[in-house]
Amino acid sequence: MAQHRFKRVNVEISNICNLKCTFCPAGEGDKQVMDVANFERVITQLAPLTEEVVLHLLGEPLGHPEFSRIIDACEAAGVPVNIVTNGVLMAGDRPAQLLRPIVRQVSFSLQSFEDNFKNQNPRIYFQRIQNFIDQAMVERPDLYINLRLWDLGGTTPVESDLNAPMRTLLAQAFGFEWSEIHVDLRRRKNWRIRGRLYLHFDSRFEWPRMENPVRSEKGFCHGLTGHFGIHADGTAVPCCLDHKADIRLGNAFETPISEILTSPRATKIRDGFARGDLIEDLCRRCTFITRFE
Repeated sequence: MAQHRFKRVNVEISNICNLKCTFCPAGEGDKQVMDVANFERVITQLAPLTEEVVLHLLGEPLGHPEFSRIIDACEAAGVPVNIVTNGVLMAGDRPAQLLRPIVRQVSFSLQSFEDNFKNQNPRIYFQRIQNFIDQAMVERPDLYINLRLWDLGGTTPVESDLNAPMRTLLAQAFGFEWSEIHVDLRRRKNWRIRGRLYLHFDSRFEWPRMENPVRSEKGFCHGLTGHFGIHADGTAVPCCLDHKADIRLGNAFETPISEILTSPRATKIRDGFARGDLIEDLCRRCTFITRFE
C-alpha cells in the first residue's frame, strides 16, 4: 500500500515572535527554538511524508538564529519550503535565503501592521517586503508570494476598514482598485496581482482553547489527513491550531514520526474525523472547524 502523503506539515522552528498581535497567542507559553540538529532529524523523516513543510505554527521563523542552516536542511532533504512571516526581519541575508530554489512560497502577514504600527507610515513597514517582491519578480518568477490580509471579520475586502493605510498603500504600489477585487472566503481567497504575486484574504478566527465552551461533538477536520504540526520542542499535534499542544501525540525528537502518526490516539482522532465525530475535547471546542461544514 502506498504511503500516505500530507499536503503540508507545519514545523515550528521558533515560537518566539518579534511582534505582538491581538489575534495571535504567540508568547503565551515558554519560549522555544528548535535547534538545527533536531530539525534535521525531523525534516529527514518528513521527506517521504509531505509535499512541503511550512516553517510556522506560532512565532516568527526569520528570527531563528540559524535560519540559513534550516533552509540548508530542507534543501538536503529535498522538501519544498513554505514560509509565513510578518516581514519585519527582511534584512541581512534573509531575502537571499527566501530566494533559494527550495523555497516554494512566501506569505507576508500584513495584518500585523494594524496591531503593531498603526500610527506609522505603512511604507516604512512595507518597503523591505516591496524590495523583496521586486527582486523575486526578476530572480524567482516561479516563487509564489502571498500578501495576507486575514482581517476581514466576515466582510469583503472592499468593506473592511481594518488596515486601511496598508490597503491604500497596496493599491498604489501595484496599481489596482479595491472595487476590482471579488473573492469568496469559502471558495476562492486569492486575488492575483501579477505573475505569482497574490493578495490572500481571510477572516479572523478564534483559536481553539480548552477554556472555550463545547461547540459540538460532530464535525470534520483535515488534521492528520491533510496536515499536522510539530512544535519547537518536538511535540507533534494533529492540527496547526493546537497552539498549546493540548493534543500531544508524541515527541518527534524521541519517537519516529511514522510511529506517532499510527499511534492509537492519532488513529482514533483520524478515524473519528472520517466518521464526522470529534474525539478530542479541544476539537469539540474549535469554531474554525465550522469552515469545513
